[in-house]
Amino acid sequence: MMSGGVDSSVAAALLRDEGHDVVGVTLKLWGGESDSGCCSISDVDDARRVADRLGLDHHTFNFGDAFTEHVVGPYAADHAAGRTPNPCIECNRHIKFAAVDERARLLGFDAVATGHHARIVALADGTRRIARGADAAKDQSYVLHMLDQDQLSRTLLPIGGMEKTEVRHLATELGLRTASKPDSQDVCFITRAHGRGSFLGERIPLTPGRVVDAAGDIVGSVDAVELVTLGQRRGLGLAGGTAPRYVVDVDRTMDSITVGDKADLLVEHQPVAGLTWADRPVTSDVAVQCSAHGEPWPATIELDPDTPGGATIRWTQPQRRIAPGQTLVAYIGDHVAGGGVAVR
Repeated sequence: MMSGGVDSSVAAALLRDEGHDVVGVTLKLWGGESDSGCCSISDVDDARRVADRLGLDHHTFNFGDAFTEHVVGPYAADHAAGRTPNPCIECNRHIKFAAVDERARLLGFDAVATGHHARIVALADGTRRIARGADAAKDQSYVLHMLDQDQLSRTLLPIGGMEKTEVRHLATELGLRTASKPDSQDVCFITRAHGRGSFLGERIPLTPGRVVDAAGDIVGSVDAVELVTLGQRRGLGLAGGTAPRYVVDVDRTMDSITVGDKADLLVEHQPVAGLTWADRPVTSDVAVQCSAHGEPWPATIELDPDTPGGATIRWTQPQRRIAPGQTLVAYIGDHVAGGGVAVR
C-alpha cells in the first residue's frame, strides 16, 4: 500500500530492489475534507508519481463505503456513548489488513506490504509476531496488534528495521518526491480548520453537561459531554486558582463529568473487551501499553471465562485509568502478544 508518504514509498522501492513483482496501491477512503492525514487528493498524486519514478504499476482502490461503515460511523457512535475511540486502529483492522488483503487474494497477489515502522518476527515454534520497529520514536507495533497468524503470513513490513533518518536518506538518493514530506499526524477525516467538535456535531447531537466534584457539587460545565475524555483538564469551566483537577468519570446517563485529583485516576486494574491474540492467550509477565507511544506497564491478564474476549488487566502498581474505547496492547519484550479495548 502506497499512502503517498515517504515510508510506503521506500517500502515499495526496497521490495522492487529485492526482485519482487510490486504493484503500488493507494486507498481512497474518505470523500470529505482532509488536511491533516493520508486521504487527500495530493497524497494519491504523490503515490502515483512515486510509483512512476520506481517503474511500478499503480492502482487506486476505493473503500469509501467500508471506511464509513467500520471507521467513521463507529467513531461518531463511540463519542455519543461516552467512549474515546482510536479510528486508526479500526482502519487497520477492517480496511488495510482485511478488505485490502481480501482484494489482494482475489487479484492473485501473494502479500500486502506497508510502510509501517514495525517488524514481523518468526518464533522457534513457527508462529509469527508483530515486533517493535527499530526506530523507537516512530514505532507503530501498537496499531498493528490485531494481526493474526494468517494475516502475518501475508504481510511485509520492509522498513521496520530502519531508522526514520535512514528512510528519508534513501528516498532522497532515489529522487522520490516524498523524501522530505512531513509525516501524517492526525485523524484523516478531522480537519485542522474545523476540528473534532464540528465533525461530530454534524453527525450526533452534542449535549451540554455539568461538571461535579466527588461530593456531587456542581463546579463547572461543558458544552458537549461527548467531547470530554478521562484525564482531561481543560475546557471544563472550572474556577481558577485551585489545584489542578482532572476528569475522573464521564457519565452519559446523567450527562455529568466528575473531576478529582490526579490520584483519583489511579486504579489497580482495568477491564477490557474484544481481546485478540497473535496466536494464543498470555496471562503473565507482560507489559501493557495504553497509547501509541506510551510507557508499557507491567501487568498480569485475568481472562473472563464467561465472556469471550473479556479480561481484567491487573497492574503490578496502580496506574492511571484508561478511557473507555482506548486500546491496551500486551507485549512480551518487544513482541506483541495481543490487545483489547478498555471498558468501564
